[in-house]
Amino acid sequence: MPKIKVVGIEKLQAKLKKNVQLKDVKRVVRHNGKEMQVKAQRNAPVDTGTLKRSIGLEITDAGMSAEVEPTAEYAPYVELGTRFMEAQPYLKPAFNEQKEKFKADMKKLVK
Repeated sequence: MPKIKVVGIEKLQAKLKKNVQLKDVKRVVRHNGKEMQVKAQRNAPVDTGTLKRSIGLEITDAGMSAEVEPTAEYAPYVELGTRFMEAQPYLKPAFNEQKEKFKADMKKLVK
């Protein structure tokens, strides 16, 4: 699965340390992670339901990271497609939608 790199994290961390409680950041991370999981599950094509059920949420980095990831072996083939099958993206659209909400939620914390 693709990795995401956040640019400008040092400035954000400095501002957060000055203005925000760490528990508030962790709450925003967890909330947005859960919302992304729900969106990915809603977007996932359903045949047997295995793919949808396999999309999990893991909170890591002492609550500072949320990882939404399917565990079904065939998940990347559905997301990206193959030469025999069209892609049926479910994870990337959920991420693209959620990242804007996450940015807005974090901006609210630093104001």
